[in-house]
Amino acid sequence: MNHVPGSSVAVAASGAAADAVEAHLGSLVEQKFASRLFAQDHTLWGSAAEEESAKRLSWVGLARSSRPLVGEIAAIRDDMSSRGLDHVVLCGMGGSSLAPEVICATAGVPLTVLDSSQPDMVRAAVADRLDRTVVVVSSKSGSTVETDSQRRVYEKAFTDAGIDPAERIVVVTDPGSPLDEEARSAGYRVVNADPQVGGRYSALTAFGLVPSGLAGADVEALLDEAEAVTDVLAADDDANPALRLGAALGGTSPLRNKIVILAAGSPIVGFADWAEQLIAESTGKDGTGLLPVVVGSDQDPEVRWPADDVLLVRLVDDEDESPAADGEASVSVAGALGAQLLLWEAATAVAGRLLGINPFDQPDVESAKQAARDLLSGGAGGGEAPAFTDGSVEVRALGGDGGWLGEAKTVDDALRALLDQLRDHGYVAVMAYLDRIADAALADVRVPLALATERPVTFGWGPRFLHSTGQYHKGGAPEGVYLQITTTPREDLPVPGRDFTLGDFIAAQAGGDAKVLAEHGRPVLRLHLTDHDEGLAQIMEAVSALRGGGAGR
Repeated sequence: MNHVPGSSVAVAASGAAADAVEAHLGSLVEQKFASRLFAQDHTLWGSAAEEESAKRLSWVGLARSSRPLVGEIAAIRDDMSSRGLDHVVLCGMGGSSLAPEVICATAGVPLTVLDSSQPDMVRAAVADRLDRTVVVVSSKSGSTVETDSQRRVYEKAFTDAGIDPAERIVVVTDPGSPLDEEARSAGYRVVNADPQVGGRYSALTAFGLVPSGLAGADVEALLDEAEAVTDVLAADDDANPALRLGAALGGTSPLRNKIVILAAGSPIVGFADWAEQLIAESTGKDGTGLLPVVVGSDQDPEVRWPADDVLLVRLVDDEDESPAADGEASVSVAGALGAQLLLWEAATAVAGRLLGINPFDQPDVESAKQAARDLLSGGAGGGEAPAFTDGSVEVRALGGDGGWLGEAKTVDDALRALLDQLRDHGYVAVMAYLDRIADAALADVRVPLALATERPVTFGWGPRFLHSTGQYHKGGAPEGVYLQITTTPREDLPVPGRDFTLGDFIAAQAGGDAKVLAEHGRPVLRLHLTDHDEGLAQIMEAVSALRGGGAGR
């Protein structure tokens, strides 16, 4: 393992990944990519990317520039403690929620992350310990509809309980955003983030540090870990771990674009979920990119029988180098959390250079948001009529070459018809617009689908994944087939001050996502649960039956 003396990160590559490092490392060093990146040179990704990258590179210096936040966060936490407030809820999406989730889980401190518009999930969160709750509302743009809706629901709950929302809500946003101006006029406590940092690179900004610090994580230590490797990652040197990791990720030939990420001894909890968004949203565009596939164990099919388009990434502990099998295309990465956050951000910027894309925009995330807004304003969150209903599941088919559903009349038949669209080097994406806490068992469908198809399978909770793999689904290589699962909420929830409910909104998000996928020619199977429990059991049974039925290729 290439462990740089004096740093706290280590990267080892083998097989095709080692070949990629050998092929690209010399030119990256010669071009002074690392030092130019940390000097915020916005020309590194070509002229088409310059406008965006010129305002998105301050993350390279956050280990030092975020230091003033440490004292500010401590003061807010002391005030919370003096008032007996010990339950921290984070309302945010994508880059505003994933880093705090990892930071707090790794530190072993409780944080409720509310990154959903699913009515049942939102209602359960609001009902939990409201009298002891502080809510951090995080939105870079200040106009994220999910976060705005969550804030409005909490404001009403506090008011109904005789609590002044201004005493319980902390806002994190960019200076001058609509939320910044509204929150300050309402008397809320506001912490501004660095506007020169994009959402998925914002782990060490106020978006990552404020909720984590209020929940009890040691954010100063996190910055110390990142600062310890800043100069190492900025060095134009063959030993630079960011150059080596970035070359392995983006430089294989032919490109191994399925990045299977496995926690293999790392003490960092949930890191793969954060890396998934960083990599997929940064690289999945212009018909190329890298699709992270988060797996649960070394017994998962993607690890035991990796395909020729898979690169395996093991997240290991410093003492556990997990040597690769002979010829295995893999990378092992070790290091402290703060150091790895900066390492992976820099490596993703390197991979973007090798892929020839702009790693700082997300055009297809925006297209899905607009489609959802269009459906919501038209009052048509549900979309097209079902092709048929089987038991407690309505079945709809979109995209592809048309007519791919064929004569299917059951959920089992529809699943097989979808998987028949899967081709060599394809993948299956499961997209569940359900309550990711109450319905957590649904994620177990990933493994039987991988066994049945012998292809990588991703699982994402909607709308959370829209800010992550959702970009790759539409902008990356046109290889996927998509299984979307939606439900009728047990009880809908109005959004105060808006003319729609959360049920309307999440239906529009699912419908908008499916619509944009279909417009890109991607086959989408929409399974809608008319009875939540019965329909969910029906789908899980149908997936379990696939393995022996010759689904897929």
